[in-house]
Amino acid sequence: MQPSDIPELIALERILELAGPRVQSRVVRRVEWGGSSTLPVYAITLGNPDPRLPAVGYFGGVHGLERIGAEVVIAYLHSLVMRLQWDSTLHHQLEHLRMVFMPIVNPGGLGLGTRANPQGVDLMRNAPVQAQDPVPFLVGGQRYSARLPWYQGALHAPMEIENQAVAEVVADEMLHRPLALSVDCHSGFGATDRIWFPFAHTRAPIAHLAEVHALKTIFAQSHSHHRYIFEPQSLQYLAHGDVWDHLYLEACQRGSGVFLPLTLEMGSWLWVKKNPRQLFSRHGIFNPLIEHRQQRVLRQHQQFLDFLSRAASGHLRWLPQAEQRAQHHAQALQAWY
Repeated sequence: MQPSDIPELIALERILELAGPRVQSRVVRRVEWGGSSTLPVYAITLGNPDPRLPAVGYFGGVHGLERIGAEVVIAYLHSLVMRLQWDSTLHHQLEHLRMVFMPIVNPGGLGLGTRANPQGVDLMRNAPVQAQDPVPFLVGGQRYSARLPWYQGALHAPMEIENQAVAEVVADEMLHRPLALSVDCHSGFGATDRIWFPFAHTRAPIAHLAEVHALKTIFAQSHSHHRYIFEPQSLQYLAHGDVWDHLYLEACQRGSGVFLPLTLEMGSWLWVKKNPRQLFSRHGIFNPLIEHRQQRVLRQHQQFLDFLSRAASGHLRWLPQAEQRAQHHAQALQAWY
């Protein structure tokens, strides 16, 4: 397979050509591909780079089997590029916001159709953070062999090059701001769409539990018929090496602002239930294979992705302070812990 055979990479590069100078893009890393060529890991930015302003980041394609994650992020980026031609409201928003996109974090895995990267490492089990309690066998991360799924990588080895790219972009664009929100788009768990927040390595609540609860509250207030379940990932399972746990802890050590990394976990079991033949396809367990269902999935999550940009730019109106923060913290403990 050639790089030109990866449709998501082709779609992304066409969007970048279409956008021209209205967005900034760079290749953060290149990953080896097929022995004689490489694949780019792109980071795309638009909006105001002033570090005093908030940011929002969109990430996809971390697991190569979950193509729909990359496609959701690419579809939203395409929508923004089209709106830049005529939408004065968007231009005004971008004067007060930084937007960051990494739609295809794992281009090699996407090309191979594997959860792991070409080295066999699961990028969401690869960060230097270990679970404090027992994790599910294999699923929570393992170091036995790259031939088995959920491989963490060698002990004490640096993070994989794809994760280094994510960490670099997050550090450069997000961790020094008063507020940064991010969403990493995945699929394959359950029959319901979930919004997960850290932690995955411990059942203890995060330091910014009140801020997550406040974000969830304003989303519910403005989208009363949404079908997402907001919860800490630890309510479902614990895992070693979660990249967003690692980056959140780094942000807390810096203490320069609030960083809230979220994961959109699209419930793919519903797609299989509606089309049981997908069970016979490796990709069918993680993606809506029927075209009209895929189009519906691409549409239905755009509203949440757009909400995050609005929430980031309007953070001074909803981030809890003093007594409000204590109330949100107490309500979150009652709801989730």
